[in-house]
Amino acid sequence: MTKNKDTKQGSTERDETIDGEKSAAQDQTPGTGNGDNMTEEEIPLTVEFAQLQVKYEELNNSYLRLHAEFDNFRKRTLKEKAELIKNGGERVLLEIIRLVDDFERALTALHVAEDKDAMLEGMDLIYGKFITFLGQQGVKEIEAIGLPFDAERFEAVTTIPAREESQKGMVIDCIQKGYELNEKIIRFPKVIVGE
Repeated sequence: MTKNKDTKQGSTERDETIDGEKSAAQDQTPGTGNGDNMTEEEIPLTVEFAQLQVKYEELNNSYLRLHAEFDNFRKRTLKEKAELIKNGGERVLLEIIRLVDDFERALTALHVAEDKDAMLEGMDLIYGKFITFLGQQGVKEIEAIGLPFDAERFEAVTTIPAREESQKGMVIDCIQKGYELNEKIIRFPKVIVGE
């Protein structure tokens, strides 16, 4: 009877050891925190799920970093645009200030000068500088006189009877010059049209 009792006790110890090993193996299997037995088909799915979860985290982090970089780029670009708008005309204004200096010198000289021809020559030089400056900025005068009237390029102020048949529908005179900036009209010429 003792022997039988010892056998039962040994068997119980062995069963507990085997159950403990099974429990430890189940706890190490990914995705099985509840201790359920997994089939052979579920193990690869669980591993694949874990890999996909890692990949998802990597892509999500990458997206968040990219989004933050783009937001910083957008803010920096807006700031640069604001600076350009605020200070973009600085170079042009400096050139205009030089022309103003020339006009001031001419006006001072006009008040004391007796040689009218020299003063006219000086004014012509200043005017030439100003026209050159406008050309450098992409501004040019729109030719009007002698061209057919085009309502998209000219502003008709009035019409007068044409002296010749060939002047009908043509621009006869220009009251105010027009200008274009890089082929965009910024001021329409005011013209008189023959009829």
